[in-house]
Amino acid sequence: MAGKTVGIEVVPILSRGRHRDPRRGGCFMEYASYLAGVPWSDSPDCTHPLLALIGREVNDEMSDAGRTMLVPLVPAVIGVNPSHPEVVPALVARCARPVVPFVSEQFGAKLVAAVQKAEAVREDLRKPEPTQLSVGYEWEAPLAVAGAIRAITDFRVPTADALLHQILTEAIAEARQWMPAAPLPIETVAVLR
Repeated sequence: MAGKTVGIEVVPILSRGRHRDPRRGGCFMEYASYLAGVPWSDSPDCTHPLLALIGREVNDEMSDAGRTMLVPLVPAVIGVNPSHPEVVPALVARCARPVVPFVSEQFGAKLVAAVQKAEAVREDLRKPEPTQLSVGYEWEAPLAVAGAIRAITDFRVPTADALLHQILTEAIAEARQWMPAAPLPIETVAVLR
């Protein structure tokens, strides 16, 4: 059975791939949409698209046993949808950098190049007039992230589940840093005056 019945509702069990509804299980991001109360989706609007991709990729690359480690992280992606342009290259660097020591020299060089490009794009975005370097980067970034995450299982990293968990945890922390500060409640502002 893919979901556990609680009263009349079904709580999805984390599993690989896309699912039509929670009764058939759910991936990391589908579970996030369920908890957020938004339409069932593996790419809900309540999470940054690249962070959602990271969640889906990590979910699908983890072992069935290891996937249970992801459950406590699901609520942490809800509402994390920063709009700052630097979040995309920052997430690429966060995902690719820890994978480099575990892959072949040839693939490692590609990941290092992806990290260097991400850092260059971040520097470019800080300029008053960004150059062409950052134009279209949002299309390159998902390929770099997915490639880094999939390499963990492709290269049979012995600690794959732990590394995948680390990457998702760090990606969530990175994305959260780019969220605008929440405004103080009106009562607090009144006291500060």
